[in-house]
Amino acid sequence: MAAILSRRRLLGGLALASSLWLAACASAPPAADPQVRATLAPTGALRVAVYQGSPSSLVRKPGGQPVGLAFELGRELARELGVPVYYVEVQRAQQLTEALKANQADFTFTNASEARARDVDFTEPLVRLELGYLVPGGSTIRSVEDVDQPGVKVGVSQGSSSQAALPRLLKSATLAPVPSMAVAAQQLSAKGLDAFATNKGILFELSDQVPGSRVLDGRWGVANIAIAVPKGREAAQPFLRGFARKMRDSGELQNMMDRAGMRGAARD
Repeated sequence: MAAILSRRRLLGGLALASSLWLAACASAPPAADPQVRATLAPTGALRVAVYQGSPSSLVRKPGGQPVGLAFELGRELARELGVPVYYVEVQRAQQLTEALKANQADFTFTNASEARARDVDFTEPLVRLELGYLVPGGSTIRSVEDVDQPGVKVGVSQGSSSQAALPRLLKSATLAPVPSMAVAAQQLSAKGLDAFATNKGILFELSDQVPGSRVLDGRWGVANIAIAVPKGREAAQPFLRGFARKMRDSGELQNMMDRAGMRGAARD
């Protein structure tokens, strides 16, 4: 398991909590073409942006073992490139692509929304997750359709694609941005939020932390999760697309999903 090396500020104006891990490249395969390696890992190491609480990014299992698709895909890509991997931890999904845009990271795995595609380049989606709601124990909200009512406060991660999309769908409920999943869990437990909206991979993980809470049946959308890299690295796109296809077609991506305990995948 990667060892924690240090803590530092990422993207100074955002005042994020950041952590770095370094994983050795033991038993690495032959290194990729030097141009590809220099394009995807220009500092000599692959810097992978992750945030805790999402199986598509990073979760820690009992005992502290880190798993998650961004975590494992980044490690595997670094192995194929023949470089070390550093993990840069941020607090919210929005900050994953901000880290890439600010040249603080080289790789992540996140929702390939239209807005984010203006700032970073994505591969084709590898995972499709339903977007839904989590409600606290004792809630009278029974379905996705019941959420849009006057007086209902719906939590969203600050700056998330859910925060951007839901105003078009919710006409009566009120959105309440929160700074982290930890705060979302606290507010749901305290009944400060009537629901929380994001992809169901996160919702089921969050539900495990909030006794009595329920992920509602149905969905209000679908998130298309894909590998993201900074703009300007087009020379490495054929290699990156081939890597993505290999992870999917070999079954290794599904193995990563199983290890992360990912739930909520779209079936259509």
